[in-house]
Amino acid sequence: MLRVHWYLVVTGLLAAAGCRADRPERLRPAPGAKTGTVTIHIPDRLTSVPTGEVDALGKPLRASCVSCHSLRRPDALPASMAELDEFHGGLTFQHGELSCGSCHVVGDQSELRRADGTAIAMRDAMSLCAQCHGPQFRDYSHGAHGGMNGHWDLSAGDRVRNHCVDCHDPHMPAFQPSLPVLRPQDRGVRANRGEHPARAGHAEGAAR
Repeated sequence: MLRVHWYLVVTGLLAAAGCRADRPERLRPAPGAKTGTVTIHIPDRLTSVPTGEVDALGKPLRASCVSCHSLRRPDALPASMAELDEFHGGLTFQHGELSCGSCHVVGDQSELRRADGTAIAMRDAMSLCAQCHGPQFRDYSHGAHGGMNGHWDLSAGDRVRNHCVDCHDPHMPAFQPSLPVLRPQDRGVRANRGEHPARAGHAEGAAR
């Protein structure tokens, strides 16, 4: 009985080797030296705000933050959204127990502040997010969170990674409920009556 088992194992290995010889697999070559660069995308949300208007091509127009803040700087940051009576009206803020002063600074609105008071450039907001969202930033660092464009294999080309605010609104970071643009269409469902062909045929046969 043992000989039969060994015979089957050896025969299977030889057959597999023969199939591999007849149809060699095309394996992708091993990655070469990392010649590509990894950059982090800087979204428009960090440097401009929507105006609600569109250009001649229908593209939304945005206003640069410095277009207003370079001419007028606030003396203090608002304590709540209710104090926004002139600019940024209608802003929704749902970010835990934070306030405007938790991230923004008085004076230079192109900067943010970390929890220890260190000022950072607006484009470096990711380091500010990482202070509280450690697990997400850890996953981001390992490539399992955030998404990217370009090449996974850096020997084949460059890679562009998403910024936190590419996907999350910093004032309301939780994803909001949404509806899919197009609902799934089952090719086996009749579009006119919403019936499955098999069920419709069975019903017709029963009626006869």
